[in-house]
Amino acid sequence: MFYAIASVIALFAILVLAKPILIPLSVALLISFILLPRTERFEAWKTGKALAAFLSILMVLFIIGGITYFFSTQIINLTREFTHFQDKIILAFADVSLYFNNHVSFVENLEKGELFNRMKVWLNDSTGLLVSKTVNNTATFMAGLLATIIFTFLFLIYRDGLTKAFLAFSPADKKPQVLKMFKSVQQVGQKYLFGMIILTIVIGLANSIGLLIIGIDNPFLFGFLGAALAIIPYIGTTMGAIIPVIYAFVSYDSIWTAVAVAILFWFIQLVSDNFLTPRIVGGSLKINALTAILSLFVGAAVWGLAGMILFLPFAAMLKVVCEEFEELKPIALIIGEQNKKERVGPGPLKVWWVRKIKNWFSI
Repeated sequence: MFYAIASVIALFAILVLAKPILIPLSVALLISFILLPRTERFEAWKTGKALAAFLSILMVLFIIGGITYFFSTQIINLTREFTHFQDKIILAFADVSLYFNNHVSFVENLEKGELFNRMKVWLNDSTGLLVSKTVNNTATFMAGLLATIIFTFLFLIYRDGLTKAFLAFSPADKKPQVLKMFKSVQQVGQKYLFGMIILTIVIGLANSIGLLIIGIDNPFLFGFLGAALAIIPYIGTTMGAIIPVIYAFVSYDSIWTAVAVAILFWFIQLVSDNFLTPRIVGGSLKINALTAILSLFVGAAVWGLAGMILFLPFAAMLKVVCEEFEELKPIALIIGEQNKKERVGPGPLKVWWVRKIKNWFSI
C-alpha cells in the first residue's frame, strides 16, 4: 500500500513539475492522432514521411489562420469599444454596490461618482501588471505552440520507430495484443478530436445564429467563443455564456437582451448535453460521469485549463489500455459505462458534409 501511494504522489509530482514539457507533448499526441490518416494519404503519393507530415501540419495551420483572419475584424472592433465597455461595467458594478450598501450599510455616505472614480483609478493602476502578465502569458503560449508543432511533426515521422520501441518492452506472445491496444488508443484520440471539432462547429453556428437574431454585435465571435469553451466538460458552456451575457447587459438598454442571450445559451446547452454530445463525442469516449468529473478536477489541479481539456480523452485512453489486461480490467469497469445502454439509431453525424470531412481525414 505504501508503494502504491508513493507511486501516485510521485506521478502527480512529475505531472506538475514537468508541465511545460508534458502539455505540448500531450496536445501534439492528440493532434498527431487526427492527422495520421491524412499523413498516410500524402505518403501514398510517394511524398516521403517528412514532407507528408509537413503538408498535414501546414494544412492545419492554414485552417487556423483562416479562422483567425475571419474573427480578426470582430476582435479589432471589440477592442476599439473596450474603453466604453469598461466604463459601463464599472458603472454597473457601482450601481450594484450602492444597492447593497443602501440595504446593508457597510460604508456611510457612499456616493456613486466617488465609487466610480476609485474603481477607475484602481483599474488604471492595475493595467501595467495586467499588460506584463499578458506579455508573459503570450510568450509562454507561443513557445508552447511552437513546441507542439515540432512534437507533432516528430510523432508523425517517427511513429513506426516509437511503436516498435514500445512493443519491445512487451513479451513476444503479448505483442499482437499490445499492438491492438495502441491502435485502439489512437482511434479513441482520433474520434474524440474529430467529435469535438464537429461539436464546436455545430454549437458555434447555433450560438451565432441565435445571437444574430437577438441583435448582439459580433455574434460569430461570441458564438464560437462559447462553442470553443464548451470543450471543457460541464462548466465550459456556462463560462462561454457569461461573456456575451455581461456584454449584452452593459451594452444594451434593455435587460431582456441579456436574459434572451442567457436563455439561448441555456437551450443550446440543453440540446448539446442531451442529444449532440452523447452521439458525437460520447460514443467515442464511453466513460461515466463520475470519471469525467474526476478528470475535470484532477486535470484542473495538475495542468489548469489544459488539464481540464486533455484529461477527459486520456481517461478514455486509459480505459482502452486497462481493457487489454486482465489485472487492470476492474479499473476499466470503474471508468466505463457498462451499466448504461447505448442508444441506437442514426445520429447527427449522418449529414453529407460530415461524411465528406470524415472521408478527407479517412476517419
